[in-house]
Amino acid sequence: MASSSNNSNPNVDEVKEEVKNILAKVVDDVGKTSALRQLVIGGTTGWLTGYTLIKVGKATAAAIGSGILLLQIANHNGYIKINWDKVTKRAEELSEKMEDSAAKPNLLKKVERFVDKKLDKAETVLKKKERKAKQWFCRATDDECFIFEEIHVFLASFLAGVAFGMTCGIILR
Repeated sequence: MASSSNNSNPNVDEVKEEVKNILAKVVDDVGKTSALRQLVIGGTTGWLTGYTLIKVGKATAAAIGSGILLLQIANHNGYIKINWDKVTKRAEELSEKMEDSAAKPNLLKKVERFVDKKLDKAETVLKKKERKAKQWFCRATDDECFIFEEIHVFLASFLAGVAFGMTCGIILR
C-alpha cells in the first residue's frame, strides 16, 4: 500500500492535525504580541467572523425560501405535481420511527456509554491540565486565584468583535 504522503488526496486526520498545528502557532504568536495588537487583531477577526456568519445565514435562508417558493409556483402552474398525501404519510412514518427508536432501551444504553466516555475523557484532561482545572475551580468558587494570561485580551476582543460584527450584519443591509 502506498503511504498517504504519496497520495494526492490528504487524509482527514492529517488535515485536522495540520489545522490544529496552524491554529496553535497562530494563537501562540498572537499571545506574545502587545495587548493593543491583540485587541486590534481579535476585534477585527471577530467582527469579520460575526458579519460573515450573518450574511451567509441570510443568503442560506433566502436560497432555501426561494427554492420552496419556486417549487410551489411550479406546482401551481402544473410544471410539477407534488403528491401531498404521500409527503404527509412519509413524514408521519418517519416521525413514528424516530419516536419508536428513541423509546428503545438500546438508545439509552448508547447515550449512557457516550456520556461515560466523555466524562472519562474530561477527567483525563482535568488530570493532565491541573493548572487549568485549578483556575476553573477558583472561578466556580469565586476564589481570587485567577491568573491573567496575554491570550485573554485577544479572546475577549474576538468575542466582542463577533457580537459587533453580527450586530452590523443585522443592521446593515
